[in-house]
Formats: sequence, C-alpha cells, structure tokens
Amino acid sequence: MNAEPVSAEADIEHPDVILCPGGPMLLRGDHLVQDADGSTHRTERPVSAVCRCGKSSRPPWCDGTHKVIPDRDKP
Repeated sequence: MNAEPVSAEADIEHPDVILCPGGPMLLRGDHLVQDADGSTHRTERPVSAVCRCGKSSRPPWCDGTHKVIPDRDKP
C-alpha cells in the first residue's frame, strides 16, 4: 500500500500550532510545553490552549483571563 505524499497546502490547512489574536496559543496533537519554572508538561488533549497573556491562574494553560484584560495588554 502506497501512502500519498502530503502537500504543502494540506499542512497549511491543518497546522499544529494556532496563535489566536489576543488569546492563547492552541496546540494540536502531542506537544511538550515548558512553564516559567522550567517544568515540562505533555499535552494530553487533542487541542491544548497555552496562555500568552501571562495572567492565567493555571500557567502554562489558558484559563480565559485574556477575555477580561484590556486590549492594549493582550498578546
């Protein structure tokens, strides 16, 4: 059975990392995330949200805090 090559266009349509404007970084699939203390966390969900605003109460994971901070302070 021959596997079909994956085109560059297919990679663009299904990225592993998505940066949400003013919000988190979404990771699709299996990733390792390092927090500010240097601890490494493996993603366990099909899609994981990593905080980019620095205000989450559950770092490195997004808790939605970016929704209540002023736009000028968002990533």
